[in-house]
Amino acid sequence: MKHVAHHHPKQRGAALLAAMLTVALVATFAAGALWQQWKSSEVEGAERQRTQARWLLTGALDWARVILREDARAGNVNAPADHLAEPWAVPLQEARLSSFLAALPDGTGNARDDDPLAQHVLLSGQVNDLQGRLNVANLLQGDQLDGKAVLAFERLFDALGIPPAQLSLLTQGLLAAQRQGSSAPLMPQRVAQLSWLGLSPQALQTLSPHITVLPTPTPVNLNTASVQVLYASVPGLGLADAQRLVQQRERQHWATIDAFQKALGRPVSLEGTHSVSTRYFEVLGRLRMPQTTLQERSLVQREGQDLKVLWRESGSLQ
Repeated sequence: MKHVAHHHPKQRGAALLAAMLTVALVATFAAGALWQQWKSSEVEGAERQRTQARWLLTGALDWARVILREDARAGNVNAPADHLAEPWAVPLQEARLSSFLAALPDGTGNARDDDPLAQHVLLSGQVNDLQGRLNVANLLQGDQLDGKAVLAFERLFDALGIPPAQLSLLTQGLLAAQRQGSSAPLMPQRVAQLSWLGLSPQALQTLSPHITVLPTPTPVNLNTASVQVLYASVPGLGLADAQRLVQQRERQHWATIDAFQKALGRPVSLEGTHSVSTRYFEVLGRLRMPQTTLQERSLVQREGQDLKVLWRESGSLQ
C-alpha cells in the first residue's frame, strides 16, 4: 500500500518565512555593499578634487613668485622701492580656470577632457606686503621689550579701539615665551596663534589687517602701510596727517625715506624702523571647485631676485 505524504500548512508557512528572511538578508548585505562602494567612490572623488586643488594652488604660488622676481629684476638694485601701484599688488579676481588654460602658449589647455571641470573651477588670489604692518617680532629685543615698538603698538591699539589690557597680555606672553623656553607658552608663528597668549577673538579680528608675525624684526614699508600703521609707527604723526600722506602716496610713491620726510614737512628719525622696500610677502590663493573650496596662505621671503617659501598652510572652507 502506498503512503501519501501530507505537508502540514504550518510547515509550508515556516519554509516560506525562512525563504523570505533569506532573501531579505541577502538584499540587506547587497545594499550594504553598494552603500560602501558608493561611499568609497565619493571619498575618493573628494580626495582627488582636493589633490587637484592643491596642485593648482601650487601653480598660483609659482605665479606669484614669478611676479615678485620680475618686480625685483625691473626695480632699482641700489635703491629698491615696493609700492601698491606695482603688478604684484593687483589682486587676481575670481575667474574660471578654463580662461587660464586657454591662455597656455602650447595649446594644451584646450583639451576636451578637462573642459567640463575647468568651466566649474574658479581661481583667485592676491599678494600682500607684510612689512606694511606692525611686526610682533619687533616687540622683543633679546629678552626685553623694545620701547619704540611697544609705543607703536600702544598707538595702534588705541586707534583701533582695543583695550590696553589686550596689549599687556600680548607683551607679557611674548616675554614669558622668550625667557622661559619650553616651560612657557609656545612662541606664536602666525597672527591667529596670538590667541595662545590670551588675546580675544574680537581683538585678533580687528588687528589682523594691521599686524603680522615674521621670523625677524622688520621695518615698516612707508609705501604700503595703512593709515593706522603710519599713525602708530611714525613718531608725532596725527591721524589726519596719516590720511593726507596716504592720499598723496596714491599719486606718487616715495622712492626714499627722505622723500617721505619731505612730504611729512618735518624731520623725524626713521632710521631702522621704516623703509620703502619689502622682503616678506604673503601669498593668498583660493580655489572653488564643485564640491570643495580650498584656501592657501604662504609666506615668501625675497632677497634680491631670490625667493624662498618659508611656510605654507591650507584648509578647506565650508
